[in-house]
Amino acid sequence: MPQLAPEVRPAWLLAAMSGVLALITLDETVVGVALATMRRDLALSQVDAHWVVNAYLLSFTAAAALGGWMGDRWRRRDVLLAGLAIFAAASLAAALAPDGAWLIGARAAEGVGAALVFPACFAVITRAFGAERRGWALGWMTTIGAIAMASGPLVGGAFAQTLSWRWIFWINLPVIAVITVLLIAAWLPRLDDAPVRRGGLDLPGLATLVAGLAALVVALMQGPEWGWGAPHTLVLGAAGVILLAGFTVIELKRAAPLIDLSLLRIASFTGGDLVFFAFQFDKIIVFVFVALFLQDKRGFSAIEAGLVLLVAVLPSLGTSLLAGKLADRLGSRRPLLAGITAQALALLGVALASSSQSTLLIVAPLLLWGASLPLLAVPARRALMGAVPAARHGQSSGVNLTIQMLGGTVGMAICGSLPAVTGDYRLVFAVTAGALAIALVLAWRLVDWPGTTRDRKEPS
Repeated sequence: MPQLAPEVRPAWLLAAMSGVLALITLDETVVGVALATMRRDLALSQVDAHWVVNAYLLSFTAAAALGGWMGDRWRRRDVLLAGLAIFAAASLAAALAPDGAWLIGARAAEGVGAALVFPACFAVITRAFGAERRGWALGWMTTIGAIAMASGPLVGGAFAQTLSWRWIFWINLPVIAVITVLLIAAWLPRLDDAPVRRGGLDLPGLATLVAGLAALVVALMQGPEWGWGAPHTLVLGAAGVILLAGFTVIELKRAAPLIDLSLLRIASFTGGDLVFFAFQFDKIIVFVFVALFLQDKRGFSAIEAGLVLLVAVLPSLGTSLLAGKLADRLGSRRPLLAGITAQALALLGVALASSSQSTLLIVAPLLLWGASLPLLAVPARRALMGAVPAARHGQSSGVNLTIQMLGGTVGMAICGSLPAVTGDYRLVFAVTAGALAIALVLAWRLVDWPGTTRDRKEPS
């Protein structure tokens, strides 16, 4: 592995990449608590408000593989700067949005920028720091990202209530400026001068992936407004399924696919990815719909709803280290199953408590939810990366990121329609608990069976 050039300043580089991760994770959680205010200011329907979240997730999901492909073939510095430029321009557009359509389009552009920079920031740190310091560097990045994720609801609530929800996007601009200055100051060209791989872009794969995801998610999101039996809904839903099936066929036949789906033949890798799908589904539902429930049904202010979610997530800052130690000591399987069980019970508890008037009954299961969150992410990451040969870690990260972000996209699409149809949030939390129960069964069947070696073999 190439060493850092003398001109490169590792501390500044780590600060820049930590800032990138914080920016992306903050943008996942900062909007949900401000949706109620956005709806009033821009006269959005409930479905339109949910699109403010899901446009970001959908474009992130669709472009994640493209970001990984570019990171392997372009200078990562150039990919990062391009992604940050897109993210900055999209944030400016969102801050100035005169109506809902403009805001939704800007959020979709933010997702594309995020998809370019997110894979590259981890690759940069992996390449820049030697094995003896890489864990330390990645640990700092993860901790800062977790703090940003936890503070997102409170930051969004504070801006929405005291200044304007537009400051959620204005604040991105100085943060991006600081990151860019750090990046340029820390990273001269010698660090990552040459592309890792050559080869053309899998355009058929990219086109069918983007079109299939867009068609399916639009059908799920708009179903309540158009009608589930309406021609628009049925045609788009069927087209989405057909296009995604076509994408699978294309990728399995290509020598250099956009997403290496052959990795899904590895049981623990597949199990870990399915857990991450449920993890993102679960996380987005809590950050968006708990915030909306507290404001719509309990009369909480945006700041108060943000504080509840901050309290819920804070335990994860402590249990993340415990999750890693347990996974190293016991293997991935047992901590992962315990974590999914705790998450499902927590969401079921929120569903049951949502019909009561006690805030404490809502907060108690949310504390269990936050404390057990790392027990999904850390063991699942350990299981899926440990099941894949080292030479294919880059490809496996791309597959994992796409499936993870797809979980959030599908979660918003499915659960976003439930309050619009029923006017009740209990079903949202119950459905999420059910999705976690399915993930529990799949993890039990696929992940890290003791005494077996079936997941250490590279697929043919």
